[in-house]
Amino acid sequence: MSHLSPMAREQLSDFEARFATIEATGAVVPNSMLTMGRAPDVLSAYLDLSGAVYKAGEVPADLKRLVAHVASRASGCQYCAAHNGARARLLGVADDKLAAVWAAETSTLFTEAERAALRLAVQSAQRPNEVDQATFVDLRRHFSETGIVELVAVVALAAFTNRWNDTFATDMEPEISSALA
Repeated sequence: MSHLSPMAREQLSDFEARFATIEATGAVVPNSMLTMGRAPDVLSAYLDLSGAVYKAGEVPADLKRLVAHVASRASGCQYCAAHNGARARLLGVADDKLAAVWAAETSTLFTEAERAALRLAVQSAQRPNEVDQATFVDLRRHFSETGIVELVAVVALAAFTNRWNDTFATDMEPEISSALA
């Protein structure tokens, strides 16, 4: 049970257009955002940052969500892992690929670039952080510095939401729970 209840969506009418955009992509408005709504400036800043981080850039949006999914699972946040996995599916990541993510190093479903990105996700989610020079040598073979910044931004934003949702023990939405069944 959550340590702090999410606000009712009706109480956050200033965010309704943004919530409608989230739903228009097939996603559910997460309880975490409804909890952030208790501090509207925090929710607004999070939505702005999330939009900038997750939009397709050099790194495709589906790979970004796959990276966030792995970083969240490696960090232990099942809430964020579920949301990022669901979003990855919405962006076209096949179920077999999502299921094989922990075998990415040997699975033929993943490219070398995806493996490098997923390795970064796992290593950077560890405490202490396990990213080393070899990780960056590998990343540079597949991504420009802009792409690497995009990937680290995904992992860093996932770390924020991991801490947020684990601290509040955010309740999973029924739509996400049923998608996992």
